[in-house]
Amino acid sequence: MVKIVDRKSLGIQPVYDIGVERDHNFILANGKVASNCFNKSHSTAYGYVTYQTAYLKANYPVEYMAALLTASSGTQDKVQKYIGTCSSMGIDVLQPDINCSEIDFTPVAGKILFGLSAVRNLGQGAIECILNARNTDGAFKSLADLCDRVDLRAVNRRALEALIYSGAFDSISPNRKQLIENLEALISWAQDRAKDRDSGQTNIFDILGSTNGTKNTNDAALESAPQPPNIPDFSAQEKLRLEKELLGFYVSDHPLKSVGQVAKLMSPINLSDLAEQNQRATLSAIVMLTDVKPIITKKGEPMAIVQMEDLSGQAEGVVFPKSYKQIEQFIKADARIIVWGKVDRKDEQIQMIIEDAEFIETVQMVVVELPPERVTKDGLTHLRTILKEYSGQKNHAKRPVLATVATSQQHQFVRFDSKYWVQDYKAAINALNNAGFPARASSLNR
Repeated sequence: MVKIVDRKSLGIQPVYDIGVERDHNFILANGKVASNCFNKSHSTAYGYVTYQTAYLKANYPVEYMAALLTASSGTQDKVQKYIGTCSSMGIDVLQPDINCSEIDFTPVAGKILFGLSAVRNLGQGAIECILNARNTDGAFKSLADLCDRVDLRAVNRRALEALIYSGAFDSISPNRKQLIENLEALISWAQDRAKDRDSGQTNIFDILGSTNGTKNTNDAALESAPQPPNIPDFSAQEKLRLEKELLGFYVSDHPLKSVGQVAKLMSPINLSDLAEQNQRATLSAIVMLTDVKPIITKKGEPMAIVQMEDLSGQAEGVVFPKSYKQIEQFIKADARIIVWGKVDRKDEQIQMIIEDAEFIETVQMVVVELPPERVTKDGLTHLRTILKEYSGQKNHAKRPVLATVATSQQHQFVRFDSKYWVQDYKAAINALNNAGFPARASSLNR
């Protein structure tokens, strides 16, 4: 390791590289090392590490991604990005499980089990307390069983709420609202039992349990625990919202998963790839708006700054007054929309300038059926000509166009480049059908 203690400009000077036939380390005057030695050794080391990680990802993908998630467990954006990578690799990331999860993300039967260290409000002390109780006396039978067996000074109410909302108890009690409503009474009950044990007193249920040949002491004690109210669970949407609050992202499900396969065919950009896009190109992305901040400009015109997310990550979007006037009805918190716009890199911050939007439940795409005999140079040229005729205005929303090519065994989907997407999709469908290219509209949810 060399530390630079002083610098002095010498202007423009000739520089010479040193090359020898065999490996050699150059030690110059005063113990200094020739600069090219470090560069070459450094690049070699990085190349070797790159080879190792590529080998592991190719041959042990589940183990590799579990290790990557564990290393990033303290950074929510990275965890969300890598969970999206797992999804694209066909690897399921399972929600936390109070009886199976460890501190780190763990490979289990070709899947990855969520690590407790990535659950917000669940500290290291609480995790160790839970794992020690589980390893000592076996799996937890219920929330009451856990409260009775752990130190509630370490596993406090916030930690228990985090476990419930994140789905860690779903395998033994899937009604999360019941557990939350019963939590206060369970904590009080477990604290009273802990005080009795600390003072040397014996609970009547423990005595009965120890004399009953069919039940152990803990089973008998659990019968005295407060019972949860008979109430319906949170709605699926509310479950996901609360889950995201505790984890920073969705795990058990995602509001955009239902359109995931179609989104791949359409191939709009992922938000994690926004920084790599051309600023002049009109892009599209399927997103969920997690936050909408309305703004009034100096001219008194409304606009908005939005926070977007998809399966790969998060990004900020800006809707300027001209566009906001046209698409205001779509710019709502929790809305699932497809957006069109351009990348902006102003002030070193990556944003998407949203020019158009539509709810994904209502957006239509054009599907063209191509029999093999029409898949010729002349046939495809004719098809592209029709599509370009109905492409409409340059910076307005376009309908994606897919083609399905029928073979003797299967249908193969082909995605057209965005320059062939159409604006007036109904007129385009009529023109395609008239030209002998069977076409139809199809929604994203199909």
